[in-house]
Amino acid sequence: MLALVGAAFLALPIATILWRAPWSRLGELLASEELVTTLRLSLFCSLWATALSALVGIPLAWLLARGSFRGKRFLRGLVILPVVLPPVIAGLALITAFGRSGVMGRWLFETFDVSLPFTTAGTILAETFVAMPFLVLAVEGALRSTERGYEDAAATLGAGSWTVFRRVTLPAIAPALLSGALLAWARAIGEFGATITFAGNLPGATRTIPLAAFFALQREPEAAIALSLVLVAVSLGVLIGLRDRWLVRA
Repeated sequence: MLALVGAAFLALPIATILWRAPWSRLGELLASEELVTTLRLSLFCSLWATALSALVGIPLAWLLARGSFRGKRFLRGLVILPVVLPPVIAGLALITAFGRSGVMGRWLFETFDVSLPFTTAGTILAETFVAMPFLVLAVEGALRSTERGYEDAAATLGAGSWTVFRRVTLPAIAPALLSGALLAWARAIGEFGATITFAGNLPGATRTIPLAAFFALQREPEAAIALSLVLVAVSLGVLIGLRDRWLVRA
């Protein structure tokens, strides 16, 4: 009985969204110029955040999986921290680091005249900050479990470190990398707290789907539900894509 109560508790909110969804006007709502702009911006920012997560996250995962140095546990803790950090606190941390008066932000502004808060680049930065840990943890786990004999054999035959990684290691960890990238993308496109705190809610520049849904709820609930359906579809798509890795078969 308690299991049924728990299942109902988790399923009811999603079922209610589907029930209350304005299916007859869904196409009209999602085709409006404002929502199309929001959808494009969300896709643009989340894909860039995923790409940046892979660019710096794969080397970081390699360091955590294969490196041996003091402070390794502390570094892993820092990597995991954004996963459990309240989103608004993550946004405040980004402000203190990359705001105009922040540690790095002041230098970027004074040296390159670059200001990240309340810009599209700031939105990408905020999404990368909260999404990258998912990719790093997935790739690190794969690197730890990968048989290193093939890498050693390739190195013995004269392959350089980059060749070994590209021809041997990368194909071996490709499924985990894809899983991590999907999780990072889903986290990035659904990010709210860090984005609104660091980048604000500027139409066409920083207003992503979660922000648009939140503010639309106050003036046009049907549009908010329509945008919510987009994120539900994204989440469902990610779960389907990861079913062989994350869902236990009966």
